[in-house]
Amino acid sequence: MESVTGNEASTIDEQTFTVTRSISIAAPIEKVWRAITEPEHISRWFGQTLFDGAGRGAQGTMTFEGHDAVPIRIEQIDAPRAVTYRWCNDNALDSPPSTLDEAHSTVFTFTLEVEGAGTRLTVVEAGFESTSAPLLNLQRHRVGWDEELDKLIALFEVQA
Repeated sequence: MESVTGNEASTIDEQTFTVTRSISIAAPIEKVWRAITEPEHISRWFGQTLFDGAGRGAQGTMTFEGHDAVPIRIEQIDAPRAVTYRWCNDNALDSPPSTLDEAHSTVFTFTLEVEGAGTRLTVVEAGFESTSAPLLNLQRHRVGWDEELDKLIALFEVQA
């Protein structure tokens, strides 16, 4: 299936409890890196993002319109190739916990590769087996990654 941007849609793997999506972005890797790691840029396409610092271990929140703040932490950074976040974005719950719950969270990793004059961005989110409703959350996050990454692509199209 293809998204509205012409990129392939997200896929789910019910055996490994992962959601994966790869997209092409018409922007250099340095700009895409800033868009996925700097809170002021993340907030323009994803959710309103705040961190208590920078780098590995920084904690904060991500808030989506009409929803409670989701706790989030930067797990790993390999600039400008990969960044991993852990969050408690369990869509099957009425509201997220106020602090990061290690036992019931998922992690998502953005990996960037140079692709011609642009960038290939791949996101893999894993750990759904520890959520309140693994299959429901897999499906909702698959849809979510399609919507959010399409916004990221559109952000760069506007800047071009």
